[in-house]
Amino acid sequence: MPMHTDISPENPNPTDSTESDQRGWTPRLIGSLVTIVLLLEMLAVSYMMISIALPEIAAHYRTTQSAWLLTAFLLVGAVSCPLVGRLADMHGKRRILLGCTLGAALGSLVSALAPTYPILIAGRALTGLLTPCLFLSYSLIRDVYPKRTVPMAVSIATSGMGVITVAAPFLAGWLIDGFGFRSIFWFAVIGLSVLAVLLVLTTDESSVRTHARLDLVGATLLSVGLAGVLVAISFGPKWGWTAPGTLACLVGGALLVGGWLASARLVRDPLIDLRVLRTRSVALTTLGAGACYGAGVVYSLILPLMCMTPAALDLGYGFGVTAKGFAVFQAPFGAATMVGGIAVGLLVPRIRPRQLMTAGLVLETVAALLSAGVHDQKVLLMVFIALFGLGQGLIYASIPNLVIEAVAPQLQATAASIVAVAQSLVSAVVPILAFTILNSHIALVAEGRAFYADLGITLVFLLSAGVAFVGAIAAYALPRKIHALTLDRGSATGPAPSVATAGRG
Repeated sequence: MPMHTDISPENPNPTDSTESDQRGWTPRLIGSLVTIVLLLEMLAVSYMMISIALPEIAAHYRTTQSAWLLTAFLLVGAVSCPLVGRLADMHGKRRILLGCTLGAALGSLVSALAPTYPILIAGRALTGLLTPCLFLSYSLIRDVYPKRTVPMAVSIATSGMGVITVAAPFLAGWLIDGFGFRSIFWFAVIGLSVLAVLLVLTTDESSVRTHARLDLVGATLLSVGLAGVLVAISFGPKWGWTAPGTLACLVGGALLVGGWLASARLVRDPLIDLRVLRTRSVALTTLGAGACYGAGVVYSLILPLMCMTPAALDLGYGFGVTAKGFAVFQAPFGAATMVGGIAVGLLVPRIRPRQLMTAGLVLETVAALLSAGVHDQKVLLMVFIALFGLGQGLIYASIPNLVIEAVAPQLQATAASIVAVAQSLVSAVVPILAFTILNSHIALVAEGRAFYADLGITLVFLLSAGVAFVGAIAAYALPRKIHALTLDRGSATGPAPSVATAGRG
């Protein structure tokens, strides 16, 4: 993204860069960083709380389509990321970050008041606007913080998201057990509203502006097409795979996705630059990152359903824990994820990111396979959960390092956006597959809640392992010597690798 300062009525006196570089931490700047860290924590908390609340939500609305609580959130997040990024470049990062925060608060309000399940899903979809807040926050820090404070600020913002994975299960358990599942949405409404006010009071607007076109056609084709395919997969077992409604959603969705692929080759500023995605290093990094997130979503999705099932049902699994009791199982996952991320920071100077990413995906595969084989022993399960979390931490921290190696600096935002879209899209698709499996193996229905057969639980763990294994293959297939990609903007034929390499793996 070109870096230049606009002198406009909104920013008539841009700060001198030399003076800005010399400034250090001030009370207002500390308040800004705390606000941004808490906003990113809300993203992590929102996702984790929903996973823990799924059993109670499914029982209240008497639905077997719980996956859409995650899929709607992630699908909107995936499609909105590139559009929001363009709008932020054009109109200001703080302004768009504020808009996303207020939009997510409105979505949480809709969910808190939702009388029906479709309205709850609509609210969760709107809350998906939290997803772009991650990269918007980092970009805003880079643009408006004094240069000497940027590395520390980004580091604190990143590590803050790790801490919440340990504390969030206990907070979620207290809210859900004490006040019901709607309390997690009211918590988000209040928290996001307060943070929106603090953002205005503590954080400056970026003066960086670029001009780009919004690919609204591409965004519409991709989002509606994917939604159609996912509806067909989700409701196919109930409607019948050859039913007109199922075929219409499946075929229509596939055609729309195909239309998006065609439009991406024709428009000047496509939603996703396929020229970058065609490069081996970017494509394999994207596939590995998507697999990591997809496997992690399925694993995190099945754990509360399994652990909170009453042991008295004698289904071969289930410990009958409350939402608060489930925190004991979730905490090892968060702690191990933090350890994995720290390990990457220490090891990257000596070990290539592709090797660390491969190791992480192998750990995920092994942990999911072990969980599929033994999911009725508490201690063993907690060990497997920690092993999976360690793999996630290794992968999370390896992904940005691989992006930095794979493309030139001017393309890193584009490549990071592609990877982020893949992470959200795969994470949106895999839960639908998981609940399609579960809904084909219902053991009994009691008080509006479906309880699944042991085979269904096992198959979902195997699905997580399979997705992680695909990612491990992709990570291992990354080239040992990575060429930093550059694009000849004057050429229509696509990317041309530079001669600079990132070294051997």
